[in-house]
Amino acid sequence: QSLALETARLIAQREPETFAWVDFDPAPLLDAAARSQHEGPLGGIPFGVKDIFNTVAFPTQMGSDLWKGFTPGNNARVVDSLLGAGALVAGKTVTAEFAVHALNATRNPHDATRTPGTSSSGSAAAVAAGMVPFALASQTAASIVRPASFCGVWGMKPSFGMIPRTGVLKTTDSLDTIGFVAAHAASLRPLLDATRVRGPNYPFVYRNVDAHGAFPKPSGERWRIGFVKTPAWRCATAYARAAIEDLSSRIARHDVFDVEEIPDAPELADAHDIHATIYAKSLSYYFRHEAQYSSVLSPIMSRMIAEGDAISTEQFRDALRRQEVLAAALDRALVPYDAVLSLATASAAPLREDAELPDPSLIWTLAHLPTIAAPAFRAPDGLPFGAQLIARRWGDYRLLQAVEALVTAGVLPAGSTPVARWE
Repeated sequence: QSLALETARLIAQREPETFAWVDFDPAPLLDAAARSQHEGPLGGIPFGVKDIFNTVAFPTQMGSDLWKGFTPGNNARVVDSLLGAGALVAGKTVTAEFAVHALNATRNPHDATRTPGTSSSGSAAAVAAGMVPFALASQTAASIVRPASFCGVWGMKPSFGMIPRTGVLKTTDSLDTIGFVAAHAASLRPLLDATRVRGPNYPFVYRNVDAHGAFPKPSGERWRIGFVKTPAWRCATAYARAAIEDLSSRIARHDVFDVEEIPDAPELADAHDIHATIYAKSLSYYFRHEAQYSSVLSPIMSRMIAEGDAISTEQFRDALRRQEVLAAALDRALVPYDAVLSLATASAAPLREDAELPDPSLIWTLAHLPTIAAPAFRAPDGLPFGAQLIARRWGDYRLLQAVEALVTAGVLPAGSTPVARWE
């Protein structure tokens, strides 16, 4: 119960300047902690739930005034998985409207004038402020990696299909991916273990992960690390490019790592356009009811729905075909590597009123690849930003093992970027 009490104390202390929670009540948390036997790998650990995941104990409002006070009456399957592992729901974290792009009230704990990211911002800010050690998140473009980078925490977007989406808001069938943000690298593996599907009833995961022992790297073998810039490189700030190139060099200086720069695949040039077509068309389909209440929707949500309405069925199907081609090409390109290094974001968190620069994250989402955001850097002004490592689809455990090796070697931090005023 001490963990729950400390969580309640920290939220009471830090939430007034962070606005990471859309719904928090210490009473259910403390009651659950009192009843808990603290059994399971996550026994007694409180966590945040992005407010697009159904929960019995709290409303699920999806960042929308249209759904204010909605109570689904059930838990998302991933929430039940974490409860089954002994964890405790602390509350619901703020999300963008329908987990899209509209900036919300959440403040970046490192600098309240800067964006915390959008869709999973509440989860990342809650972890960065030390209120909970981990929180559920989701990614359709860059909504795990970007808030993790801007807030200086760890984030993992597993392979598409590794974690079930039952009981979670749907925005885009071929992109929505469940993941999490965490304060420590060591938390990523047990969180994936607790939340993912397994067994022959899930044939893709069973055939590609479980049947092969999750691809462990044999002891003593050198790590093969790729480094890729992607077409988003031209948008990155000079300090971000210098930081990731320096990290690549530092990794290469260790005897156990071989680093090789990978030329951009031609298919990457179209990734952002393919993603935009699939995303907008899907939003216009799934939110056609909400579109009738345009006066309540954010301007950016209304604009994306209108853009989706203008996309033909054939254009949408063509974009899905191109997504499959790109995913297959990237999977082939990554065969020689245990993990591939790229920028997480093109800069540290911009001012709240400024646009975020394009970054590579949606490419890996589009290709269904697992990716981990690491709080690796500080910008010249002291704000955090991250690197990310990716792997072939279903190579989640090999990716985790590579990240753990990089932490052990001291080239990636074990924890999050400290928030100066709370150090």
